[in-house]
Amino acid sequence: QVQLVESGGGLVQAGGSLRLSCAASGRTLSSYAMGWFRQAPGKEREFVSCISWSGASTDYAPSVQGRFTISRDNAKNTVYLQMNSLKPEDTAVYYCAASNRWLPTTRALYDYWGQGTQVTVSS
Repeated sequence: QVQLVESGGGLVQAGGSLRLSCAASGRTLSSYAMGWFRQAPGKEREFVSCISWSGASTDYAPSVQGRFTISRDNAKNTVYLQMNSLKPEDTAVYYCAASNRWLPTTRALYDYWGQGTQVTVSS
């Protein structure tokens, strides 16, 4: 069993930056691909980014490509999402998740989820 806890969310102006963290406990993250998803009010939870177990491979949603960077530190059992040039449409609850699959971009392929952290971008 893996427990995931997100942190780093908050209120930021458009154009600003935030760094989200996802800390794991229970089991080491090094054998899992990790992903970030987000859910805005009234919308489906959508894929943002994922990273392979080694960190060598990543994938991004087109809407965040070039602005967000996913990374991981397996020694610290932590995954990060650096978000730059934030836009009001990035406002959502952000969730991290762990998967036994290779770079999954589909919500159903993730096995463990955190509780989420709120990101609000003001215009």
